[in-house]
Amino acid sequence: MAAAATKAPLTGRVVEMAAIFMIGDGLLGLTQTARHTDLWKERALGAERMVRPFVGRPGRRRLYALVQIGAGLALAARQRG
Repeated sequence: MAAAATKAPLTGRVVEMAAIFMIGDGLLGLTQTARHTDLWKERALGAERMVRPFVGRPGRRRLYALVQIGAGLALAARQRG
């Protein structure tokens, strides 16, 4: 029983951190589109593949940013206090 009690807050924190990351990355992608994309397009430990569809396509990156922000907010809203 004690293990389950300590596991739940940790899971909630991990989910909250994921939501924070999604919202923050989305905001940077929305407001600083080119700079944020350029940062991850080379020597980024594998993130280059994820960024490739957005290079030279700021509208696509902004749309993805809005989806990220919405998904992050929805994820955070599902958390129980």
